Amino acid sequence: MELVTDTAGIESPEGVRVVRLRIPAKPEYIALARLALTGLAQTRELDSETIGDLKLALTEAVSNSVRHAYGTPGEGQVDVRYELRGDRISVEVLDDGAGFDPLEAPAFDGDELSEGGLGIAIIRTISDGVEIDSRPGVRGSRLRFVKNLS
Repeated sequence: MELVTDTAGIESPEGVRVVRLRIPAKPEYIALARLALTGLAQTRELDSETIGDLKLALTEAVSNSVRHAYGTPGEGQVDVRYELRGDRISVEVLDDGAGFDPLEAPAFDGDELSEGGLGIAIIRTISDGVEIDSRPGVRGSRLRFVKNLS
């Protein structure tokens, strides 16, 4: 696990705070990614609904990397980059695992939704912008979401 702050915890003249976190691809570290987001969000007056939405989107994004990117749990790393600006917050989640098709629809087993499958849809609903760079058969995935604060 590694925590790196690009701005050494000091707000830049442009009003930007950037924090990077590298965690093992294990479910128990998802809470740490959420705590880092909560701590960063406390540097601004954000309402509890916005913070809750951001934590849900982050949980879905990191969970996808933890659950699907690597064959063996804990085999790889997940990088999370948080960027807080005056008018928005963006979160980027990167892994070096197996790629996926971001346009693939959630899978159904009969009439039931299979386990998972809605994470990206949830992130798209919560955020004001989503970028996904991933392809099947190509290693590494990048998911970035943005939430406007004004």
